[in-house]
Amino acid sequence: MPSRSQEDRQYPPLEQVPRHVGIIMDGNGRWARARGLPRTAGHRAGTESLRGVLRAAVEFGIQILTIYAFSTENWGRPESEVRALMVILERVIDRELDELHAEGVQLRHVGRLERLSPRLQRKVQDATELTRNNQQLILNVAFDYGGRAELVDAIRRIIVDGVPAEQVDESLVSRYLYTAGLPDPDLIIRTSGEMRISNFLLWQGAYAEFYVTSTLWPDFDRDELYKALEDYNRRERRLGLLTE
Repeated sequence: MPSRSQEDRQYPPLEQVPRHVGIIMDGNGRWARARGLPRTAGHRAGTESLRGVLRAAVEFGIQILTIYAFSTENWGRPESEVRALMVILERVIDRELDELHAEGVQLRHVGRLERLSPRLQRKVQDATELTRNNQQLILNVAFDYGGRAELVDAIRRIIVDGVPAEQVDESLVSRYLYTAGLPDPDLIIRTSGEMRISNFLLWQGAYAEFYVTSTLWPDFDRDELYKALEDYNRRERRLGLLTE
């Protein structure tokens, strides 16, 4: 959690704030290893970091936050780590849901649900239903998510719905994605210094600005988020076009 001095620190106003920010929350394992702790300790520390980042996102005017919590490839990790991550997700829902709801956070799940336990599926569904009318911040939790899997699921649903090939365009595909109805991310942040997108928001992030910090996710806080937004403000977004 950020210190009180960090929480009280005032920042210069930003000329432009990204409406939608995606975060690849990387580095939990390295954070734990550097401290001689098991990887699960890093994952737990990462959930604590998320609290401060959510508050900062609201403070800075971000409207939509999409966090990469568990990828389709993460099932290949050791069974004990996967099991621990499922327990952490369940505990976070149990512990944080009432406060998130009270603070106006709308929770959405992006990804597949069927590989989660029936109990965890119900908790995710209950959390999204409880908060579906909240407007302060939309928090997309990408859990059992992969950009390729998302596109495969979209194509399957388009075929099942019998959409004629000549009607398939970018707008239609977007309506079949997990993020249907939401604007594409303006900014994608990756912690831990790795320079790759890791199957995250492949379609939606086509023209997102990409910001990489060497800070490990458990150490990412309000100050670090502001640095990313400052960098975004220095960018010139051309979206494939030319400026005069």
